[in-house]
Amino acid sequence: MNYQTIKLDKAMYKTGEGFTARLEELDPSPAYRGTPLEGLDAYQRQLKRFDIRVGGARSSPVQKFFATSDSAALFPEYVSRAVRQGMEQEKILSAILASRTAIDSMDYRTISLEEAGQALDPMEVAEGAVIPRTDLKLKEGLVRLKKRGRMLCASYEALRFQRLDLFTVALRQIGSRIARSQLEDAVEVLLLGDGSAAASASAETAGAALAYTDLVALWQRFDGYRMDTLLAAPDMAAAILDLPEMSSPSAGLNFQATGKLGTPLGATLLKSSAVPAGTVIALDSGCALEMAVAQEVSVDYDKLIDCQLERASITSIAGFARLFPQAVQVLTLRKGD
Repeated sequence: MNYQTIKLDKAMYKTGEGFTARLEELDPSPAYRGTPLEGLDAYQRQLKRFDIRVGGARSSPVQKFFATSDSAALFPEYVSRAVRQGMEQEKILSAILASRTAIDSMDYRTISLEEAGQALDPMEVAEGAVIPRTDLKLKEGLVRLKKRGRMLCASYEALRFQRLDLFTVALRQIGSRIARSQLEDAVEVLLLGDGSAAASASAETAGAALAYTDLVALWQRFDGYRMDTLLAAPDMAAAILDLPEMSSPSAGLNFQATGKLGTPLGATLLKSSAVPAGTVIALDSGCALEMAVAQEVSVDYDKLIDCQLERASITSIAGFARLFPQAVQVLTLRKGD
């Protein structure tokens, strides 16, 4: 089917597979290989069909979406994509996830490994002896899912002549704030657990001031896992950078040239205000945390298509689970010294 003849309407949002996925069924991208439209997905071809430019100095005004009933059906997907872009720009959450699981239910149980002696290492087995067993089970507790979102309150009359490029910036900020809230949820699970056994992370208290030996002790607590990430509160990130071991020419030049924080122990240093003051969360990013996503980004497509932007919600539903307890260690400064 030619992309210029597809009939668009709000029913395409109700299929459960996503608006773009439904468009791809009607107008498959592989059919455009070797043509000027190669590299565009089905949604982007619809933007081209109605000459809607969402970026750049010559981007279209918002009212361009509402020129026809067909083009109006594209607006909710535009909002959703801009919000997702803002969420993806927040790199810290993706950097600490071992797994991201899409689910189609509000009830979700993650897995746990139970092994005799709490060791996964393969053992020498004598002839005829029983091979040690590791049991893969579902955790008893459900992953707690939280709905995060914002209400978009702006009249169509106020936005109709606004350029989409600037409107996209505002939507990205909404997505960024949602991602930051989800990072706060992830930090809470890393520190306090997800309600299953061995919930709280193993914690160690340092003195009133951070010392390099505290980081070494933190590194030593990883047995069978690698400490590849330090998620630190702003004050602790500054304290780490202020360590004499971080004042070497190579460390300073790397930070000044790239803006990337490093540590003497080779772990990636991530600074976030989601972490409580005086706290550093050390983790093996490949084993520590799972994110269960029940809803990526949802928008009130009925209201957006009908220009009722005054009370249009933008939401995402996700939860977090601890995978391997020993893959997370916490360092906190002693208070009151």
